[in-house]
Amino acid sequence: MSGPIGPERGLPSENRFGSSRRQFLVRAAILAAAVPTLGAALEACSKPPGQSGSSGGGGGGLKIASPDNPVKWDIPADNQAIADGLAPEKGATLKIYNYADYLSPKAISDFEAKYACKIEVSTFNDGDEALTKLRSGVDFDIYNANYNEMGKLVTGGLLRPINHSYIPNIKNVWSTFTNPWYDQGWQFTVPYTIYTTGIGWRSDQVPAKIGDLKNPYESLWDPQYKNKTAILDDWHSAMAMVLLKLGITDINTSSADDLKKVSDQLTALVQATSPKVTITMYSDLPAGQFALSQMWSGDIINAQSYLPEGVKPDILQYWFPSDGKGLVDNDMLVTLKGGKNPVLAHLFLNHMLDPDVAKENFSAIGYQPPQNTITPDSLVSEEFIPENLRSAIVKPEYFEAGFRTLELEPANDTAWHNVWNAFKAGGS
Repeated sequence: MSGPIGPERGLPSENRFGSSRRQFLVRAAILAAAVPTLGAALEACSKPPGQSGSSGGGGGGLKIASPDNPVKWDIPADNQAIADGLAPEKGATLKIYNYADYLSPKAISDFEAKYACKIEVSTFNDGDEALTKLRSGVDFDIYNANYNEMGKLVTGGLLRPINHSYIPNIKNVWSTFTNPWYDQGWQFTVPYTIYTTGIGWRSDQVPAKIGDLKNPYESLWDPQYKNKTAILDDWHSAMAMVLLKLGITDINTSSADDLKKVSDQLTALVQATSPKVTITMYSDLPAGQFALSQMWSGDIINAQSYLPEGVKPDILQYWFPSDGKGLVDNDMLVTLKGGKNPVLAHLFLNHMLDPDVAKENFSAIGYQPPQNTITPDSLVSEEFIPENLRSAIVKPEYFEAGFRTLELEPANDTAWHNVWNAFKAGGS
């Protein structure tokens, strides 16, 4: 297997929260100041997340999809799918909006050669930044979206409906993605990658077997790993992990009391281990900048490529609940209404669902595609993943057992961001 490039999920975060008493007090004061605003913000929520009907809306008219509340989006009369049988745009530049290094260079070059076009990739650091950019009227053709943005994307008129006739390779993916709860009938989306969120560590620096602990999440609060830990610089993933540590499985809670507990736990986390908050754990962990981290499964797979010369990959370990009851997510590819190359955009989505292209892309970025031909045993036997990282393989049943970071109603979204922004603002 060729070494993965590694998806830099945004720019490296240089913010390591300080461990001094002064810095801790600053962080605690900011978090405490944010807490009184939670109840006021949440009073505006008319229903808990995920309770809006498929024909109804959440706060502010935003329709919220969830596994218990699947949504088939309306397609406006002035935004119909393109016609069948159109020729690809000639001499075009297909514009893709994506995380940095989250797309194989070979997948790009092969498509360019096949359709005599150019591909231009622009990047963003997180979904909040991306949505702001998309609303400004840019002419990107394809966007790497997450299902927790679907309400905003569809309601905002940002997406172009998909004409299925251009995407026969949809037959290659897990059947759940041909009628996903967030986009019934896959009218706007095709699946891109799947991943879990767990804990990664270097066994040469962490003596404990994290998966054998009664509560593995508590390891990130263990003072023996002070200044040796990291958590994801992703507000929902990080805060959801705190909730799971507390035994709260509603990881989209609208409870002010739950968010107060998260705030308190984040304060305790800083005091206990002063974690680095970053999205570059795939390179930082193998480089020894820290030893234990909340991680996406794709990043621990990538980490093999960043180990120092002579260090064997078997020191890399990953824990995710074996029963699947952890954070499990997927990213998607969508076509954008403002794009100038809708035919090429459709053909590119089909290209990425080709089994050979999907596997090559996996080897380059480390994130697993939901392809029917990929099984846990095949990933190990074909050396995509070493035996010691078998726990990083995403299984279909995880999408039944696991917890999903859903789109939040506006007032609840604000309440969550208040806690997270206060946490981030207290850094040195």
